[in-house]
Amino acid sequence: MTARPGRVVDAHVHLWDPARRDWYPYLSTGQHSPAPGGAGDPARMHRLFDLEAYRAEAGGWHVEKLVNVAAATGPHSVDETLALDARGAAEGQPAAVVGGLPPTETVAEAVALLDRQMAAGRFRGVRPMGGLDRPLPDRAVLEALRDRHLVFELMAHPDQLVDAAAGLAVVDGLTVVVEHTGWPRSDAEEEQALWRRGIDALAGTGERVVCKLSGLAMPLRCMRAEAFSPWLEHAIEAFGVDRCMFASNFPVDSVYGTFDELYEVFSTVTAGLGAADRQKLFAGNAERVYRL
Repeated sequence: MTARPGRVVDAHVHLWDPARRDWYPYLSTGQHSPAPGGAGDPARMHRLFDLEAYRAEAGGWHVEKLVNVAAATGPHSVDETLALDARGAAEGQPAAVVGGLPPTETVAEAVALLDRQMAAGRFRGVRPMGGLDRPLPDRAVLEALRDRHLVFELMAHPDQLVDAAAGLAVVDGLTVVVEHTGWPRSDAEEEQALWRRGIDALAGTGERVVCKLSGLAMPLRCMRAEAFSPWLEHAIEAFGVDRCMFASNFPVDSVYGTFDELYEVFSTVTAGLGAADRQKLFAGNAERVYRL
């Protein structure tokens, strides 16, 4: 077994309560859908996942800080930001919150949603919350994020990554986090070829674009180092160790295994790296990007 890192900052978690059906209707009892590929345990996603549950599952990995990422639907994701910020003040975690950017009719409405979330001291940026037929919001919205020193989290599948890279290249100074390792939908050869082109294009846009190494359990339908390694190794090679960070995506990825299994995969795949580089991937880069 590879030595575990000395400290961890988990850059992508969802602390949620399925009882909030208005916020998380997809978690309601009876809506459990089979996991992709017909394997896994969907109930592991459709459950109460609070700080107590997280700590119980991540014990032994020296997790110091959590970044909670928006999961409430539409405009509820803005309320979720404020609620999680209050929870962080009371409980110490999450240390940072990535809020939501729901669809709006105008740029002014989108900016108003950003400014509402700016009231939260742990607010660090946004991810789109559905309704977009393109990978990026309007350029003016991206510029508003930049001007507020906020992060934009890119949620785009491999067939949109090249276009996203082109759109981001014209917005100077914006910090961008590519979510879920470029969000592949399967392990098919065609998907991986699309993904490689997209990852290379995004990596080529410059140091302000970083890659969150997460979300692979769902498309790969497992937590095995041999399955993860081609994706993780290519992303790390493309972006470099200074521009990548590990994250659990729990409880979503827990459909296919435990926190221990996932982080053992991360640890095994990076076993050949030096201690300083591993520290960046497991903790330091997330602290820098999310200003922790």
